[in-house]
Amino acid sequence: MKIVLFPGRNLSTTAIAAACDAVAGYPQRLVQRIGHPVMWIGRLTDMLDRRLNRDTDSDPVRYRNGFVAMSIIATVPCATVALVQVLAFRRLPPPLAIIAGGILGSSLSAQRSLWEHVRAVSIAARQGLPQARTAVSHIVGRDPAQLDEAAVMRAAVETLAENFSDGIVAPLLWMSLGGPAGAVFYKSVNTADSMIGHRTPRHDRFGFAAARLDDLVNLPASRLSAVWILLAAMTMADMDARGAWRILRRDAGHHRSPNAGWPEAAMAGALGVRLSGPRSYNGVVSHEPWVGDGRADLTPHDLDRALALYRRACMLQGGVLVALSVMLRRAWRARRPS
Repeated sequence: MKIVLFPGRNLSTTAIAAACDAVAGYPQRLVQRIGHPVMWIGRLTDMLDRRLNRDTDSDPVRYRNGFVAMSIIATVPCATVALVQVLAFRRLPPPLAIIAGGILGSSLSAQRSLWEHVRAVSIAARQGLPQARTAVSHIVGRDPAQLDEAAVMRAAVETLAENFSDGIVAPLLWMSLGGPAGAVFYKSVNTADSMIGHRTPRHDRFGFAAARLDDLVNLPASRLSAVWILLAAMTMADMDARGAWRILRRDAGHHRSPNAGWPEAAMAGALGVRLSGPRSYNGVVSHEPWVGDGRADLTPHDLDRALALYRRACMLQGGVLVALSVMLRRAWRARRPS
């Protein structure tokens, strides 16, 4: 029954990682002392960008080198952690190896960090618009000086929805499939996309592989994140689950991103608000379509409601991980020879 045990171990590791992240997050002291896994992946990406993406290279060379760089970024960190996983299960009792993997894997999820950063915007908004703009500038790339209070709140809710998918659901999904090594693979791809997957003169060709691979690995998690939001809305009296389903079906595919539209549409429908829409990046206005058909003038109260929905969705996800882990382990024990 090793076929059952292997996913059971991964799910147990993932459930522990989700719980550790929710309770403690990644301590700031560790960031100061040794950094963070995303920072280490970022250094590898930056090194490859400097060495393989030279200004004198032609577009075909940059395109080819981008695939080479992405191959290294996606495989080296993943293979390293996979080796550590194998050694851990060979030298430690399985329960201890699972706990250790869960604790280490919690660094690859951002449940608590996302909550703290978005909650900071809500707190700052009650102090004044300048404070709210400063707080939201830490989590969005658009120009905060152009945002009124409603736009600040929309930006924070959009970030909450999008990062619920690629910062929490996606790494935990890949961890449940491949253990910590699976989560490292995902974070490597996602980090590379955030650094080089931009349509700029320097990275349009070199970052093509990173951007396309990130779209692919995020595809299942974006749909699953919309499901968690929809289920969470069904358990909350002040949320519109039917509206979430309706807006999800109508608007998820209209977003500029093939993945971000799913959690944003589900959250917009559940809250009864409009998200996305026109925004400014470095002085350039991007005319994005609206997602949802409710109010666009969001308030700090709407952001608090979004945070409550986010927490409920995280709790549901954690509960399902625990339940699946227990079910698989019971199935293995029931069929194990006495």
